[in-house]
Amino acid sequence: MSNQKPQLSFWQIWNMCFGFLGIQFGFALQNANVSRIFQTLGAEIDDIPILWIAGPITGLIVQPIVGYFSDNTWNKFGRRRPFFFAGAILTTLALFVMPNSPALWIAAGTLWILDASINITMEPFRAFVGDNLPHEQRTTGFAMQSFFIGIGAIVASAMPYMLANWFGVNNVAPAGEIAESVKYSFYFGGLVLLASVLWTVYSSKEYSPKQLADFEAAELGAANDKSTEDSVRANLNYQQKGWVYLTVGLISTFAIVQFALDKQLYILSIGFIVFALVQFIVAKMQSSGKTSNGFYEVIDDLYHMPETMKKLAVTQFFSWFGLFAMWIYTTSAVTSVHFGSNDPTSTAYNTGADWVGVLFAAYNGFAALAAFVIPVLAAKYSRQWAHFICLFCGAAGLISMAFIENPDLLLVSMIGVGIAWASILSVPYSLLSSSLPANKMGVYMGIFNFFIVIPQILAASVLGLFVRELFAGQSIYALVLGGAFMIISAISVLRVKD
Repeated sequence: MSNQKPQLSFWQIWNMCFGFLGIQFGFALQNANVSRIFQTLGAEIDDIPILWIAGPITGLIVQPIVGYFSDNTWNKFGRRRPFFFAGAILTTLALFVMPNSPALWIAAGTLWILDASINITMEPFRAFVGDNLPHEQRTTGFAMQSFFIGIGAIVASAMPYMLANWFGVNNVAPAGEIAESVKYSFYFGGLVLLASVLWTVYSSKEYSPKQLADFEAAELGAANDKSTEDSVRANLNYQQKGWVYLTVGLISTFAIVQFALDKQLYILSIGFIVFALVQFIVAKMQSSGKTSNGFYEVIDDLYHMPETMKKLAVTQFFSWFGLFAMWIYTTSAVTSVHFGSNDPTSTAYNTGADWVGVLFAAYNGFAALAAFVIPVLAAKYSRQWAHFICLFCGAAGLISMAFIENPDLLLVSMIGVGIAWASILSVPYSLLSSSLPANKMGVYMGIFNFFIVIPQILAASVLGLFVRELFAGQSIYALVLGGAFMIISAISVLRVKD
């Protein structure tokens, strides 16, 4: 066998990425309908961000754990594929339960389970591309994932609208009940997710850990370079770091209590305290020599990220803050500003909420088209400049929603959002995978997810406060803020070296 990782055919790449069609089907149903479900079950607008906290926190915990275990798994079913399969089963079950939630607290709890299940399936898919493709095909591989993400989300996001307007399914329900159009959409989504992931499991193969090590050794030898893992790591003072985080957490918690600040800020202060406890645990492991375990290795790897990953973390932070603002507030913004209703039981509100599903389908459709253009832009200019251009398009799309009055013209805004979405889902991972050692591809992809979920946690903590206190309850300005953050993200990517 050659020491060079062979290039895969178009259809081989197609098959290994096909599962993302179903993953995004579930993800898009969640993004487009969870706020609607929460409002239907009685949630106030400024409480919605705190209810969405399930997604970021489960991703923060689950993805590095799944990444670590998938890096260290090899059996007759493969390395990543067992996790695809298990996550798909759990996600399908959660999608069946979510629209049948009888109370708000049950819906919020189901969201935790749903998001954890999606993360179990999704995280290994990122590492799967890095495992199976040579460096020169990785942009194409991640762009193919973006294509399937776009196609899946087009149908999923528009599903309630299509069921209501094409098939006559009722999209209005009594107070406290979920419309049938939403319920049937979730049932169909669960079946699509399971089928598409099973197709990837059946049709794709994986390299063994030994084969991947041989490929990496050949690449490093050809480049006359050294892996990140070959360098000697300095021993860090985790005890000291723990005291710093604990001090910040206690002071901020005291300030929230003393000055009666917004209760959602507890997410941040308690987060500092929890992370401090993690540092103390790692320090204890370090002092006792118990460092050969997943918990210690994940935290130690976090502090020893490759330089490329550190710079990409900044880019991810600002772009995903903007995305999270859009997912949380597009429904309330469009229904109130463009359809004139905040009442979840009204026809105007539900018509507007269905239109948001169409808008989300549209930006995913544009993303599917952009997925074919991004590799061309990257090859002609660079991956960094391609991402810069795409993020600026996304910023323009989000900001323009505050100035457009005709809801039909919001489709124009979605062109820019779709272009940015396609790039966010492909270019950072393409840049990152080229800087990671093969034996830690999964865990570093999981750690990279920190810089997706941390801005979401921050957004869930402060956006409700911003909308209420700074934007006078006008959630449309949360979308403008998201656009501003995308501009910062675009500028930051130019610092990343390929």
